[in-house]
Amino acid sequence: MELFTAPWWSALLAIILIDLVLAGDNAIVIALAARNLPPHLQKKAIVWGAAGAIVVRSVMTIGVVWLLKIPGLMLVGGLGLLWVAYQLLADQGDKEHDGPVASTFWGAMKTIVIADALMGIDNVLGVAGAAHGAFDLVVIGLLVSVPIVVFGSTMVLKLVERFPVIIKIGAAVLAFTAAKMIVGEQLLDSIYGGPGVLPSAQSLHTAAEWATYAAAVAGVLAAGWWANRRAQAARQSA
Repeated sequence: MELFTAPWWSALLAIILIDLVLAGDNAIVIALAARNLPPHLQKKAIVWGAAGAIVVRSVMTIGVVWLLKIPGLMLVGGLGLLWVAYQLLADQGDKEHDGPVASTFWGAMKTIVIADALMGIDNVLGVAGAAHGAFDLVVIGLLVSVPIVVFGSTMVLKLVERFPVIIKIGAAVLAFTAAKMIVGEQLLDSIYGGPGVLPSAQSLHTAAEWATYAAAVAGVLAAGWWANRRAQAARQSA
């Protein structure tokens, strides 16, 4: 993917949106991890913890980008990302964030880095799918989004609470990214086309692609709406 082209910019924006939407819990854990430190150490722990988180997340994402080149894993990753998109919309009920707490600087930094690595699997999968193998996008997206989440976690969470549509947009982006991963699976070239496809069959392959995109986005949004409706009905009848 060429630098600074329209596809490059759209992929970068998708990566940043995916990171921001999925990183709410990560931001809360980071805040809780440093809350027992003296005030002069809290900012230092968050800064260095964020730097470590960027390095760890970059390595993880690059590893996933490489793994997704193995036949079959694009399909598995796409289906997994569809589940992540659904979980983003599904009502999880009231959740208490009793994350880990550290009492020393190095303990807080270790907690932040480990928590980000363990909780960032969904982010990594989404970013890897949106990057389409472009490692520069992976690194730039992380450099932009991780500090925003770390330093502006409260602002990000309030923004999402004030404008819930952001969650739906994020889920739709994830679903579309998942569909692109599935469409890009080389084992499914007979359905979606690939190198050497006959021109006469191109229209059918294109129709299959757009049908997959529409089904993924509409399916995730509908499933999330249905899950929320059932959860609300259950709470009202309880």
